[in-house]
Amino acid sequence: MGERIDYEAVAPRGVKLLGDVHLYVSQSGLSPVLLTAVYLRVSLINGCAYCIDMHSRELRQLGVSNEKIALVPVWQEAGELFDDRERAALAWAETVTLISTTGAPDSAYQAAAAHFDEKELVDLTIAIATMNTYNRLAISFRNTPAALEAKRVAKHAETQGN
Repeated sequence: MGERIDYEAVAPRGVKLLGDVHLYVSQSGLSPVLLTAVYLRVSLINGCAYCIDMHSRELRQLGVSNEKIALVPVWQEAGELFDDRERAALAWAETVTLISTTGAPDSAYQAAAAHFDEKELVDLTIAIATMNTYNRLAISFRNTPAALEAKRVAKHAETQGN
C-alpha cells in the first residue's frame, strides 16, 4: 500500500498551522514523555501505524524502557510503571479520542482535573485533538511507517549489491 497524497506538499500552509499547534503543546510545560505516551496511546486507539512507529521511537529516544512502551496499550494493568499523572493523562486521552462513545463524562473530567490544573488540562486536550488530526491525515493518505521504509531501503540496497 503506497502513499496516496503528499499532504505536506499539497497543503503546506495547513500542515504548517497544524505543526504550530504541535509546537505550542510541546512548549506548554507538559512533560515530553507524558505527551509522547499520550500521542502513542491515541495512535494505538486510532490504528495509525505511521504514528505508532514514530512515537514508540520517540519514547525510546527520551529514555523510556521498551517494557513501558509495550505496556502503553494496557497501562491500566501496568501498576506503578505509570505514575498517577501519566495514568490520568492516558485515561483522558482515551476518553477524548473515543468521545463519540464516551461523551467525556464528568467522572473522567474530574479524574483528569485531579492531576492537571486548568491550563494543563486544556493543553493536554489540544495535544490529544492534534494527534487525532495527525492520525487521520496519516491513515487517510497512507503514510509509510519509518520501520517499513527502512526495510524497503535495505532490501533495495541488498538487491543492488548483487
